Amino acid sequence: MKRSLVICLLVCSSLVGLGSAIRCYSCKDYTGSCTKQRDCSYDDACLTLVERGGMTYRKCLKYTECERSRLAQMFPQVSSFTFRCCNSDLCNSAPSSAAGSVIGLLASVLVMWWCVH
Repeated sequence: MKRSLVICLLVCSSLVGLGSAIRCYSCKDYTGSCTKQRDCSYDDACLTLVERGGMTYRKCLKYTECERSRLAQMFPQVSSFTFRCCNSDLCNSAPSSAAGSVIGLLASVLVMWWCVH
């Protein structure tokens, strides 16, 4: 029983990087094909901000600043936008990577379920 618990903890700790800094895409473009990456601080999130006209901003941002009113102050040139903040490596990529995030989440849930049973 103890051996199973140790194995479970090792697997779970490899899936979750507690307290570590993340990497985010960092660019401003219309294409959504951003490849420039940046190492962020430990308390940062990855921001994707999409202007009504189609311009997309991707960058590291303090997680506490990820709210509409604060972003409106930081991007005064953008009149109307949608945004998303996330906190895993390169999570502010183009929408096609959402499937990878879902698969990672499901794998984590399955491992946790296996460890409990």
